[in-house]
Amino acid sequence: MALFLDILKILIGLVAGVVIGFLIARKLTQKQLKENPPINEKMIKAMMAGMGRTPSQKQVNQMMKSMQKYM
Repeated sequence: MALFLDILKILIGLVAGVVIGFLIARKLTQKQLKENPPINEKMIKAMMAGMGRTPSQKQVNQMMKSMQKYM
């Protein structure tokens, strides 16, 4: 009976650790995304200007849509 309780305690500890670790990782990821957004219109315009192009707003909007599809 004592062996069963020891195994049960270990399993409960592992499950609690996984849940707590998941919640902490999720919170940190959300914080990072809020502080450093993946990409915005200014970044797209600067990237296209760096390639020697002057983008229209339509092109910027198309790039934003295609980027958001993969995020």
